[in-house]
Amino acid sequence: MNGISFDYITEYLNTLIEEDDEGILEMEQYANENNVPIVQKEVANLLKLMITIQKPMRILELGTAIGYSSILMSRSSKFVKEIVTIERNENMAEIARNNMSKFDENKIISIIEGDCLKVLEKLEDKYDMIFIDAGKGHYNEFFPHCLRLLKDSGVIISDNVLFRGMVANNDLLIRRKITIVKRMRTYLMNISKDKNLITTVLPVGDGVAITARRN
Repeated sequence: MNGISFDYITEYLNTLIEEDDEGILEMEQYANENNVPIVQKEVANLLKLMITIQKPMRILELGTAIGYSSILMSRSSKFVKEIVTIERNENMAEIARNNMSKFDENKIISIIEGDCLKVLEKLEDKYDMIFIDAGKGHYNEFFPHCLRLLKDSGVIISDNVLFRGMVANNDLLIRRKITIVKRMRTYLMNISKDKNLITTVLPVGDGVAITARRN
């Protein structure tokens, strides 16, 4: 088990997901060979599904890495017109820019380099979808800004919210991860109990939370 789901279930579900985009497959191979964390296969498929349903024109992403998820989202729907993604690591940002240029996505995707929280504080534009995939210990700080930047009909998708199952089960807890786990539990409690929001948490990948404003 990976702490989230039984391995045989994950393996079976992954056999149902087919990816024929050569650019996406090439980035997946690079990430595997260079130990770069990217969204898991089933999370990538969930993102594509959410974009197909939601049809967002403007997307904000926290955490770019090599640009895998931003390029994936850009290619998921013709309705996507702009993706702004934030990355604090200069080397990752450079690799991501090269990928975006290589796969002809640099007209839609733009990278802002810097600390996510500091960048969020300065942003004012509204977005149809926001994908949080950076600094697991800082989701509580990110969220108020994300909610401020979210259109009324928008959706916030938060990745890694179950964190290898440790958030849900103390038996899996690693001592050096206690702070992150406590903060993530607080995050999930806050977005789940807020009467103005509706949130569902899915045991997909490393745990995904989907949040929207109540009608």
